[in-house]
Amino acid sequence: MMKKIGAIALVLLTIACNKTIEKEGNLHLTGTVEGLKKGNIYVQQLKDTNLVIIDTIKFEGKSSFDTKFSIDEPQMLYLYLDRGQTNSIDNNLSFFAEPGEMTFKTTLKEFYANAKFTGSKNQEVYEKYLSIKTNLGNENAELLAKELKNLKKKDPNSAVKIESEKEKLIIRKYLYTANFAVVNGKSEVAPYIALTEIPDANLKLMDTIQKSMSPKVAKSKYGKRLTEWINERKQNEQE
Repeated sequence: MMKKIGAIALVLLTIACNKTIEKEGNLHLTGTVEGLKKGNIYVQQLKDTNLVIIDTIKFEGKSSFDTKFSIDEPQMLYLYLDRGQTNSIDNNLSFFAEPGEMTFKTTLKEFYANAKFTGSKNQEVYEKYLSIKTNLGNENAELLAKELKNLKKKDPNSAVKIESEKEKLIIRKYLYTANFAVVNGKSEVAPYIALTEIPDANLKLMDTIQKSMSPKVAKSKYGKRLTEWINERKQNEQE
C-alpha cells in the first residue's frame, strides 16, 4: 500500500512540476535548428536603447523547440544563439514578430543564412522590403568596386561619373523605401522602415508615409514614434 501511495505521489509531483514550468504567452513559437543539440537561443526585445532578454530557448539533446512568451504588439525581435563559441554575425538575427502562431526553422551551420520565419504577416512584408534593400546593396557594392579600381587609374571623369551614380542610388533607396512604406501602410513595417532606413528623408516624404498609415498602425509603437519624429524634425527646422 505504501508503495502505491508513493508512486501516486511521485506522479502528482511530476504533473505539478510540469505545470509550473509550462510557459504562457500570446506568441507561440515553434521550430527547429537542425544540427543543434545543446545550447541556448535568447529572444531579445529592444527597450529604449538596450536589448532585454524576454525568453530563453534551451536545447538539450534535440533540435526542435516549443516556447511561448508575450509581446504587446507586432514588433521587431532579436534572436541570439549561444553555441558556446566566440560571438559572430551568424549568431544573431532579427524577425518581425506578432501575437499568434509562428514557426522558425534554420540550421546550426548557417544560422543566419538559412533562417525562415512563417506565421507573421508583418515578417512577410518585411522580407519583401529586404529583397529590395539587397538589390540596392548589390548595386552599391558594384559602385564601390568601380571606385576602388579608379583610385589606381586616377581618371577624374570616371570619378565624377561614379559619384553621380552613387548619389542617384541613394535617392532611389529613399524613394523605393518611402514608396514601399506608403503601399504597405496597413503594416507596422511601414513606420519601422521609415524610422530605421530613411529617418532623415525629405519631410514631404515622411509626411506622406505618416498619412498613409492605417488608424491601427498609427496607434502602434512604431506609428506613434514616427509621428513624434516628424514633429521633432519640423520643430527643429523652424528654430
